[in-house]
Amino acid sequence: MAASSNSSLSGSSVSSVYSEPRSQRELPKYAEEYQPPIWKSYLYQLQQEAPRPKRIICPREVENRPKYYGREFHGIISREQADELLGGVEGAYILRESQRQPGCYTLALRFGNQTLNYRLFHDGKHFVGEKRFESIHDLVTDGLITLYIETKAAEYISKMTTNPIYEHIGYATLLREKVSRKLSKSKNEPRKTNVTHEEHTAVDKISSLVRRAALTHNDNHFNYEKTHNFKVHTFRGPHWCEYCANFMWGLIAQGVRCSDCGLNVHKQCSKHVPNDCQPDLKRIKKVYCCDLTTLVKAHNTQRPMVVDICIREIEARGLKSEGLYRVSGFTEHIEDVKMAFDRDGEKADISANVYPDINIITGALKLYFRDLPIPVITYDTYSKFIDAAKISNADERLEAIHEVLMLLPPAHYETLRYLMIHLKKVTMNEKDNFMNAENLGIVFGPTLMRPPEDSTLTTLHDMRYQKLIVQILIENEDVLF
Repeated sequence: MAASSNSSLSGSSVSSVYSEPRSQRELPKYAEEYQPPIWKSYLYQLQQEAPRPKRIICPREVENRPKYYGREFHGIISREQADELLGGVEGAYILRESQRQPGCYTLALRFGNQTLNYRLFHDGKHFVGEKRFESIHDLVTDGLITLYIETKAAEYISKMTTNPIYEHIGYATLLREKVSRKLSKSKNEPRKTNVTHEEHTAVDKISSLVRRAALTHNDNHFNYEKTHNFKVHTFRGPHWCEYCANFMWGLIAQGVRCSDCGLNVHKQCSKHVPNDCQPDLKRIKKVYCCDLTTLVKAHNTQRPMVVDICIREIEARGLKSEGLYRVSGFTEHIEDVKMAFDRDGEKADISANVYPDINIITGALKLYFRDLPIPVITYDTYSKFIDAAKISNADERLEAIHEVLMLLPPAHYETLRYLMIHLKKVTMNEKDNFMNAENLGIVFGPTLMRPPEDSTLTTLHDMRYQKLIVQILIENEDVLF
């Protein structure tokens, strides 16, 4: 297994993947001006030089050998005996059971002219630290690479983030549906039928690096700030950090990838990446239950399309409906609307021909707000809103609420502003729908804001303040927003 991983890190793949593509002549003007970065090969070369693991097999059959260990297990032996068995060979390793703590196992590994001992664990996978491996051989291979690189290049690694390429090239994630179309078109003639597999790979590489340039050419782009959603990732084949341009070393979990936009960086580099995530639509699997800012940036809209489409439909045919937002629609039909948005996005049909009951549409809109992982009124601002609602003086309370509104993320603020304008229109039809600001506050208070801690007691205690906040926002939307 380790051998196959190492063979994928062959030097021949590096030059072919990162060479200038033959199809670069087809790139748009702003891409032609772009100069691809020089990927730094020093750490890659060090990985190739790292010692290879050498398993020292026990010549005898060891009783009570754990089933998940192989012939490298030597039973209960001392550190001195382990050191002797390794014979001073770089990369040599054995497993042993501790003399002092029977039932505890140790990896003895030869590196840097000394024997290193690591407490070894198994929970279905092998590990000595954060990384978990399918086999001991992979664990040792990765360990030797890490030890070798961190020994040889400690100072180099500590300075990797001081001169990043990131600000010059943008990050290498891609709204491929938008940018790839631009990159695959020639001004005069499409060449799609003539592009080979190799050219496709090259275009993908280059197009990812000019993505920021493509986005700046999009006049409709809404520049909401969004943090990257980094998660530890295992890369197959050689990968370079898109922040510092250095090789991402190791066999597994070599770095982190943003699950929203696909940016690949070292874990230590991720702390320096700006909050400029531009989610890729292909990575956004659904509309409901998706982070609000992630959704609007992925779709390049001011607000979630669910909010716009539902409010447009409600205002077109439902403002005079009695008990609007208070009366519930059929749960099954509301779920149908949810699935339609998740499946079809902005093309979802919620017209009267499909859903004649307007309460189904209001129910779908409320469900969208309830399903948000971070509420419209965010967890960070929740307590500040509640504190503001408790102020007895009306003018001071209004001022305090206004100050907290300014703390909301831009996409949340814009969504709340738009919703309050809509709810104000609802109250203007109170004589028909019997819904005033207080009634709407009762409905939307717990829908738009939830306490950070999942406490029933806190929720019950805060309900009147939640209602009051929404009521004040509706009544004063022209002043507060």
